[in-house]
Amino acid sequence: MLKKIFKFFKKIIVSSFVLYSYNLISAPLNLIIPINIFTISTLTLLGLPSLFALIAILLIIY
Repeated sequence: MLKKIFKFFKKIIVSSFVLYSYNLISAPLNLIIPINIFTISTLTLLGLPSLFALIAILLIIY
């Protein structure tokens, strides 16, 4: 049980670093995705393809 909790927190931390690194790379293009509970949980639960979906949503709305 403790391993599953540790693995979940590890996924949360990794997904926040992925989102932060994307924001660092895309800052000159002004395509920043805000780091909040919704984006971190989406990235944690659905994985890396959700980052591409968030980028697509950002481009469609922007």
